[in-house]
Amino acid sequence: MPGIRHRTSVTLAAACMLTVVAVGALAQETPRRGGILTFVVAGGAPSFDAHREWTFAMLQRIAPFYSVLIRVNPDNASSTTDFVCDLCITVPKPTDGGKKYTFKIRRHVKFHDGSPLTAHDVVASYNKIIFPPKGVISSRKAHFSMVKKVYAPDDYTVVLELKYPSGAFIPALANPYNLIYSKKILDEDMHWYEKNVMGSGPFKFKQRKPGAFIEGVRNPDYYLKGKPYLDGFRALAIKDQSSRVDAIRTGKALIEFRGFPPRSRDLLKRALGDKITVQESDWACYLLVVPNHKVKPFDDPRVRRALTLAIDRWGGAQYLSKVAVVKTVGGVVFPGHPLAATKEELEQIAGYSPNVERSRAEARRLLREAGVPPGFTFKLHNRGIDQPYKIIGAYLINQWRIIGLNVSQWVQPKGAYFKTLRSGEFDVSIDYNCQAVVNPLLFVAKFISDDKTGNNNANYQDRELDKLFDAMNRSGDPQEQRRIMRKFEKRALDEQVHQIITGSWWYRIIPHRSIVRGWKISPSHYINQDLGNVWLAQ
Repeated sequence: MPGIRHRTSVTLAAACMLTVVAVGALAQETPRRGGILTFVVAGGAPSFDAHREWTFAMLQRIAPFYSVLIRVNPDNASSTTDFVCDLCITVPKPTDGGKKYTFKIRRHVKFHDGSPLTAHDVVASYNKIIFPPKGVISSRKAHFSMVKKVYAPDDYTVVLELKYPSGAFIPALANPYNLIYSKKILDEDMHWYEKNVMGSGPFKFKQRKPGAFIEGVRNPDYYLKGKPYLDGFRALAIKDQSSRVDAIRTGKALIEFRGFPPRSRDLLKRALGDKITVQESDWACYLLVVPNHKVKPFDDPRVRRALTLAIDRWGGAQYLSKVAVVKTVGGVVFPGHPLAATKEELEQIAGYSPNVERSRAEARRLLREAGVPPGFTFKLHNRGIDQPYKIIGAYLINQWRIIGLNVSQWVQPKGAYFKTLRSGEFDVSIDYNCQAVVNPLLFVAKFISDDKTGNNNANYQDRELDKLFDAMNRSGDPQEQRRIMRKFEKRALDEQVHQIITGSWWYRIIPHRSIVRGWKISPSHYINQDLGNVWLAQ
C-alpha cells in the first residue's frame, strides 16, 4: 500500500477484538485478475451523496467509484489507528503546535470523465463537508469542529488548519464517507452528487436499475497500478434477509458485507462446508430510541427516563445475541475502548442496573408523576430491516408493555424512513449510530445539540453537552478525556435521557463464498468497501 502509515495517539487506540475464521493460509496467495464480484445489499439509499448520507446501503454501492484522501489501511482493517494515504503521498505530521496539516496530492489522478483530479477538488469536497452552504446537508460537519480552514496553495498541496490540536482529527479525516468530488461539478450544482455518480476510484459506473442493481467496471486509468483485480462488480438490492442468505447459498451472490445473525452463518456452513469462509468481529454500531422532544409527553425527561428504565439490557443481551446481530452491552463508547465505561460505571446509569424489577417500578412511578395514564398509546417508528431493527423494535415494545405502555411498531422502507426521521414527524423512533472509524471523541456528536451536529434527530439543544463535547476534543490528556466522557454519558443517557441506547452493541458475522479473497473484516461495515484489493480464486 503506497503511503506512510500514521498512528493516532493512545487516546484512540481501541481494544477492538477481531476473530477471523478459516482465513489463515489464504493471506499469502497471489491475487488473480478477472471476474465479477456479485454482492447483496439490504435495500436502497435516500441519495448517492456520501457527504449527506449515513446509510451503509449507499456507501457499499458507491465507494468503489470514488477515492478518499486517507483511509484505514485495507490490509489491516481491524485496526483503529492504522491510517494510510489514498490520494495523498504521505500522511503528514502536524506543524504549528499540532494545528496545521499539509498534504501532498498524487499527480496524474483522473476522474472517470477524464478530467484531472487536483488539490482544488479535495479542498472543495472538504469545504462541502465541513462548511456546507445553506441548503446543503452535511452529516459529519460536527466531526470537524476543530477545523479552521481548508485551502490549496497550489495544484497538488492541501492544507488544513485547526483551531486547536485534536487527536480526533486524523480519524475524522479518514472517514470513508469523505469521498472526493469534482470541484467543477460542485461549483455548478452542489446537489449533483445526490443523483449521479462520477469519481476517481477503482471502478467506473456502468449501469443501474433502481431497486434492483448497480454495476461497475474496472477503471483502466486507476492510479494504483495493477488494481483493481476484478473486472467489475454487481451490487444486488435484496431487502429480505432470508433471500440474501439464499443468494449466497445458491451462488447468485458471493458475499454480503453488512452482517448476518448466528443462525444464518450456521445455515450456510451446514449447506456449503468449506465453500464458505466466516469472518467475525465486534461491530461499532448500536441502535437508539429517539424520543421526539417536540412531541408531548416525550418532551418530559421523566417520561424518557421511564422508557430507558423499562429495558432489561443484561438479560436482553443474552437472548438477543442468539437471534440478532448484537452482543455486548455498552454505553456511548465502543466496548473495550480506553474511554468506555466499565460494567460498574454502566450500572450507575438509568436502565443499566441488574435489578430490572426495581428499575421498572421506578419507571411506573415516573409515568404516574408525569401524568401519563396506564395504557398510553404511541407508535415506535422503525426502519424496514429485520436485522437488528425490527427484532429490537419488537423486543422494546414488549419491555414497555411491562410498565403499562401500549406501543405499536410503524415500519417504513429506507427512503420513507429517513424522510420521516429527518422531518421530525414521529413520536418515538429507532435511530442508529455507527462508527465508520472508531473515534469516540467524535462519535458522541450524535448527542449534542441539533443545531451543532447533522445527525441528532431527537430535536433538542443541550448547551451543557455541547461544552463537554468541546472540552473532550480540546484535551490531549486521556484521563481527562475519560473523566469528561463519563460526565457526557451521564447527562445524555441518565440525567436528561435525550436518546436511549437500546442495550447491546452489534456483532458482525460475514459468511462468504471462499473464492472471495483480499477482503478483510473490520469493526465497521463502511470500511474497506472500495473493492480495490478484492479478487476471486477461480
